[in-house]
Amino acid sequence: MDKLQGIDSHIVIIGCGMSGIGAALKLTKEGFKNIKIIEATGRSGGRIKTTTFGNVIVEIGANWIHGPSKANPVFQLACEHGLLDSQAMSEENQALDVEGHPSFQSFYSSSGNKLTPELTKSVSQLFLTLLGKSKEFILTEKEPYPSVGEFLKKEIAKHAVEWKDDAETKKLKLALLTMMLKLECCFSGTHSMDLVGLGAFGGYKTLPGLDCTFPGGYEGLIDAMMKGLPESIVSYNNPVKCVHWNWSFRGANSPEQTFPVMVECENGETVPANHVIVTVPLGYLKEHYETLINPSLPLSKVHSIQRMGFGTNNKIFLEFEEPFWEPDCEVINLIWEDETPLADVKPDVNQFWMKKIFGFTVLHPPERYGHVLCGWIAGHESEYMETLSDTEVKNSMTEVIRKFTGNPSITPKRILQSKWHSDPYTKGSYSYVAVGCSGSDIENIVQPLPLQETDTKPLQVLFAGEATHQSFYSTTHGALLSGWREADRLITHYTQSPLISQNFSSKL
Repeated sequence: MDKLQGIDSHIVIIGCGMSGIGAALKLTKEGFKNIKIIEATGRSGGRIKTTTFGNVIVEIGANWIHGPSKANPVFQLACEHGLLDSQAMSEENQALDVEGHPSFQSFYSSSGNKLTPELTKSVSQLFLTLLGKSKEFILTEKEPYPSVGEFLKKEIAKHAVEWKDDAETKKLKLALLTMMLKLECCFSGTHSMDLVGLGAFGGYKTLPGLDCTFPGGYEGLIDAMMKGLPESIVSYNNPVKCVHWNWSFRGANSPEQTFPVMVECENGETVPANHVIVTVPLGYLKEHYETLINPSLPLSKVHSIQRMGFGTNNKIFLEFEEPFWEPDCEVINLIWEDETPLADVKPDVNQFWMKKIFGFTVLHPPERYGHVLCGWIAGHESEYMETLSDTEVKNSMTEVIRKFTGNPSITPKRILQSKWHSDPYTKGSYSYVAVGCSGSDIENIVQPLPLQETDTKPLQVLFAGEATHQSFYSTTHGALLSGWREADRLITHYTQSPLISQNFSSKL
């Protein structure tokens, strides 16, 4: 196939997040000229969203580079653009491997006491051991339970029977393990670990390196990447209504030319294309797949979209006049003493939503952030929180912190909360492999349309985004790699000679 023909091809990318920008950069560097990004909102970055909170910069969306090492393309780009501090880029930092988990420290109980390291260390180790075991079932043909949550709770019950502690200590240990399950819900972006499939859980891979942040904000990377693209490439505030494919549309500027795809925008604009890369979040796709793609998606793809998990993980930023935590504290964990993972209780979300917060991370260093904490909350409680006013959330947080510290005078100066579930173009935070779902569902979602490779007009609609990466779903590096993957698919399509294609298919 003539490479010049590829360069003249019209390519539309829906969504100006990490995957869409990544795809556009790779294509433009290969010489593709007719590329357009259509973005529903007024900004680039998608779920990377930096804002100001008082006098400091905070991340409403993506927070860390997970696994900042040579294998992480987001880390490499951040280094190239000089966006990280020397500690994050150090060889020592890149060599550390914490398998995606922060250190457990500073445990406060709901009776206003601080738990001893002797108690918390053994329980933390037990939980991490069981979590490691839950990731091994991807290597086996059988799974003892459908979900990660069920597996963990059954294993916890076995261990609890053998504990020799007094009743109060046992109660505290179980409450600690409940907190760790809430933390895991935040990692997975799910309401409950009972919704996360056990067999596929180990498919998610972590990279070495101690997670790091951007001193100037994550959006600094988006800004740097956007500078590599033509200024007029993005059409902002332009939601897409429908992607019409497998047809023959005439271009307005070149009526003699026909295109197999046409992107119809909500404002009535139509954009003809040879190829469209859809990078919308899975949450949006779950809500709109019936109308977003026409003709309708094949059933295999629909079922996989429905089976895959997509949940909400929100943040609550709190600023204080003075810290009530130790200078070296990184995480404050909240232990509700009346909770146990062994009781199947459905809490009143409206009344007790704040109990779903596993704890707070301390924004470091204080010279940059002042005295700011970030609370983390996932699931239905997180979604309910979005319906509350800042004053209501602030009052609840004040009550919780006073209860756990035993200090009745602590009051946050101001708060800021994220609202990813009610964002119409995300409908949540990120994806997970749900019960009844497997890696093959991600493969199904990725498959370009039309599904038949022999079609005379192949690769009409392609799919990218964090939810389409087999082992790095839910991450920015997964999103970036997925955008590169689809750009490479088009590049290969136009650079591979018919003879090479023929020889390759004859070997399958």
